[in-house]
Amino acid sequence: MSHAEPQPNAAREFAVRAVWLLADGGFWSLALGITIWIRLELDPTVVTEANIWIAMSLAAGLHIVVAATTGTYMVRHMRGSFDEVIAVVKTASISALALIAIAWLTPAVFLPRSSALLAPALAIMFMLATRFIVRSYRARLVSRNPDGERVIVLGAGLAGRRLVHNMLHDDRSQFTPVALLDDDRGKRRLRIEGVPVVGGRRDLAAAAEKTKADYLAVAIPRATSELLREVQEEAADLGLKVKVLPPIEDWLRQTDPQSTDLRDVNLEDLLGRRVVELDQEAITEHLTGKVVLVTGAGGSIGSELCRQIARFAPARLILLDRDESALHAVQLSLTGRGLLEGEDLLLADIRDEKTLTEQFTKTRPDVVFHAAALKHLSLLERYPMEAWQTNVLGTLNVLTASARAGVGTFVNISTDKAASPTSVLGTSKRMAERLTAHFARHEPARYVSVRFGNVLGSRGSVIPTFTEQIRQGGPITLTHPDVERYFMLIPEASQLVLQAGAIGRDGQVLVLDMGEPVKIADVARQLIALSGKDVEIHTTGLRPGEKLTEVLFADAEKHLATGHPLMTAVNVPALNPDEVRISQPHNENFILARLQESAAGVAIG
Repeated sequence: MSHAEPQPNAAREFAVRAVWLLADGGFWSLALGITIWIRLELDPTVVTEANIWIAMSLAAGLHIVVAATTGTYMVRHMRGSFDEVIAVVKTASISALALIAIAWLTPAVFLPRSSALLAPALAIMFMLATRFIVRSYRARLVSRNPDGERVIVLGAGLAGRRLVHNMLHDDRSQFTPVALLDDDRGKRRLRIEGVPVVGGRRDLAAAAEKTKADYLAVAIPRATSELLREVQEEAADLGLKVKVLPPIEDWLRQTDPQSTDLRDVNLEDLLGRRVVELDQEAITEHLTGKVVLVTGAGGSIGSELCRQIARFAPARLILLDRDESALHAVQLSLTGRGLLEGEDLLLADIRDEKTLTEQFTKTRPDVVFHAAALKHLSLLERYPMEAWQTNVLGTLNVLTASARAGVGTFVNISTDKAASPTSVLGTSKRMAERLTAHFARHEPARYVSVRFGNVLGSRGSVIPTFTEQIRQGGPITLTHPDVERYFMLIPEASQLVLQAGAIGRDGQVLVLDMGEPVKIADVARQLIALSGKDVEIHTTGLRPGEKLTEVLFADAEKHLATGHPLMTAVNVPALNPDEVRISQPHNENFILARLQESAAGVAIG
């Protein structure tokens, strides 16, 4: 959109305000003229007196000067609203006081004192009456847009009132508001711009039938995910399409919520993920001017971490991954160039201890975020050797290289499956947490881990999987109807990882607040509803190592405060690297036994 586009609207708005200012000045002249004429017993010759025209001009000029000084007409108000009435009356009162003072101090001027007292009341009456007439006229325009999409607005608060106003007065609006709903009984029988409040949420069906509406606009900027899910289900039963406003933080940066701001409900709305409040000062101190290295930089979490870190102006941001295509994609998103050039791209495998040590010694990172890992539960159950070599030995290699290079802070990214693990994936990540705890005890740097659950939209997660299955016409495959998982957004997870790196204490595992677990079946149904397709859901049974419900904490873990409302810390037992550095075995039963021993160590710890 061109930056020049809003200018005509601004010029038009200025012209409208100027017209109202001149009109109100004219009302002052008219009011004063009428009161003087009445004061002189309706003598028609009064119009021939020069003094009366001077007095009328003086009254108009006073009002214009006072309005310009106070800025009353520079503020945008809903025409005829309570706020505008108060502003106009205040300005008129100041003008009245000035007029009365002139009448008392200059008796030679033909300005009867009684007229100076009565004219303000008449002028205010003219000003307010005109505004209410204009407001009533505009309210009638609701029925003059039969081609607009008929919409019921849920919420008659500030956002709802402004949304209705802008729907009616914005030429770009495709919507015509036909009713409002609000559970506040004090707003019943209220009319906003001529649009009635017809009841509460429970009256949605009756309102939809009466108004023949096509859409339901949720004008509650902080609507909870539970409310949105309930509204979505009820609206779907009634054949209504649901639109929502963006978060209040977004539209407050502009002016009012516009009809063009309305968007479809998305999965993030229904899962209720929140805006993350970061301690910017702590993160800035931690990252600005530092050399930062991210392993697994081409992955979903790793790439978003890189984008977030870049905002804090590190001296260098080094991207390490074994996937050259992933490195190309993340470099393109960071710089707009995808030439795979520069010293800050490292094509390396964390299984290669020698290469890691050489690269870390060469680049000397101050901060390391370790996001590289294998994460697919069912595959790792079949190939435990891969989990061992990447998630366990690979993490140990990164830890060792970091220690040798003199890293200041090391952040290991873990998973909720590491709490009371029952799978190869969970146990391998638990071992990574314990190895990190060992280095925290024996190295001068700060070593911490961060544990969280499923990340919406990450590669291989249920959301892209379900979306693709829906695109193909189904069915969606679900292991069990009661499976629950914790969810968060990729940017949210990445921001909290940065926060954990800034505030985490040596050796701790920081557990991110994931909210309430969500049933995967509910996610599938919501995605189907959003797609508008008729897709079946088939259950296949739990896979080996899979839980019905993940947990964020092991039973024996003691919760510790971190100073951040979205984080809790726990301590895990350290795991000596000498117990892990074994000759590379090729017997999967041996690997499984080692993983089981580590799981037993969890219970002991």
